[in-house]
Amino acid sequence: MNSLVVFVITLWLTIHMPGSEGAENDRPIVGVLAQEISSFLSRTFTDKDYDSYIAASYIKFVEGAGARAVPVFINQPRSYYENLLNSLDGVLLPGGATFFNQSNGYADAAAHIYQIASEINDNGTYFPLWGTCLGFEVLLYVSNNNSEYRVDCASSSQSLPLEFTAGYETSRLFKNAPANVINILKNEDVTPNFHMYCATVDGLANSGLNNSWKVLSVNHDWNGLEFISTIEHVKYPFYAVQFHPEKNLYEFVKKKNISHSADAVTYAQYFADFFISEARKSTNNFPNDTVENDMLIYNYAPEFTSKLGSSFEQCYLFANNGSQIFTLSAKLTLLLTCILVLFHRP
Repeated sequence: MNSLVVFVITLWLTIHMPGSEGAENDRPIVGVLAQEISSFLSRTFTDKDYDSYIAASYIKFVEGAGARAVPVFINQPRSYYENLLNSLDGVLLPGGATFFNQSNGYADAAAHIYQIASEINDNGTYFPLWGTCLGFEVLLYVSNNNSEYRVDCASSSQSLPLEFTAGYETSRLFKNAPANVINILKNEDVTPNFHMYCATVDGLANSGLNNSWKVLSVNHDWNGLEFISTIEHVKYPFYAVQFHPEKNLYEFVKKKNISHSADAVTYAQYFADFFISEARKSTNNFPNDTVENDMLIYNYAPEFTSKLGSSFEQCYLFANNGSQIFTLSAKLTLLLTCILVLFHRP
């Protein structure tokens, strides 16, 4: 994203107006973090200059629970994330296959998001995070001072019931879960796993992460290795799962061992609804409708990627971290909007 666009967005979002206190936010807007373009997508769209993407199932996961989505781009300065998060009601960190050691990439963006979300909560505004698979792994990674804690494991195309840990029923995530959802999760092979790295209970303890994160469930990979499958932060409204509830709802590529049964949809929708119910507690908002509209995912169109061989049905693909939607005239219009808002602030 070029410097003018970053300046315009930062200026917009700095003019943040707090929402009304006490009332439930019935128009939640959640950010979804992009990540480096995959090798498959890069090879497939050789005529495009795409450098990042978001699988559309994560956008649908948010939208299907009654929220709207904003893409959160990688390779941006801290000020971009700080200003954007203060206008959002939460952030989802999705799964994928990128590495944590790529400069200014997914993990660096996640570190900014984790730190800023913690500060927002400390300052009295409720702000949830949700991590799925790689998002689960990166939340632990950044809360471990960007130190590796994972072990190799083999859990690809593996659908499992959850093995709940003692005290899970008192957690924020599960204490109000309907009995039928808990029964499904305990007894049916519904949670789809697609990961080559795992967090273990011993690894969490050895890293001191067990002081910050509560383990709510574990599972066992194809070789019998026990791994952590559900966690929540002890202090903040941060939640993460190693499995993929969005795939039960929105990913239909065959031969992936993903259940789309009515029960699988029921449990998966519970997680989406829970996360967005947390986002409804936020009082953040954008300064005006113009700014809000220009940030939404609706400004982009997804590609039908599964028919090309992708494991994702659809993907949002971004060039120059999303700046392809900003024409010169649009940039000037948006800059003028910022100036007018500044001069009309009470």
